[in-house]
Amino acid sequence: MADEDEPRGICVRDVTAASFIEAYAEHLKNSDKFELPVWTDTVKTGSYKELAPYGDDWYYIRAASIARRVYLNPGVGVGQLQRWYGGNYRNGVRTEHYRKAASGIIRSVLIQLEEMKVTEKLEHGGRRISRVGQQDLDRIAGTVFREGEED
Repeated sequence: MADEDEPRGICVRDVTAASFIEAYAEHLKNSDKFELPVWTDTVKTGSYKELAPYGDDWYYIRAASIARRVYLNPGVGVGQLQRWYGGNYRNGVRTEHYRKAASGIIRSVLIQLEEMKVTEKLEHGGRRISRVGQQDLDRIAGTVFREGEED
């Protein structure tokens, strides 16, 4: 029973994905280091989409989701993230086929996260969360966890 009283470190795995992504997207939005590219209001997230995203904060949400993915799967690259965020291309009456997500969006997010020192490149390819980035993500996950306990 003494284990319940001891404070333990909360990481990204301990909180739900939706609540963490929402909190980290808000953190990125308030950060002056993470900038919104000019083309975000016109670009689609994949060739299988008909329209660009409606929300104003979609780029921050995608960046938070990508940071969470890199945290959970170290060594992930642009191609694997393209497959993760891809979807079915609907051809009307004809058969649906799977299409990858847009690589330019994923690459620009990873470059900005690398400039913020959240991620770092691996020598054999792919990205992983840096020590500073892991501390940052775990701190935000801890605040989300404590907010969830209060509710």
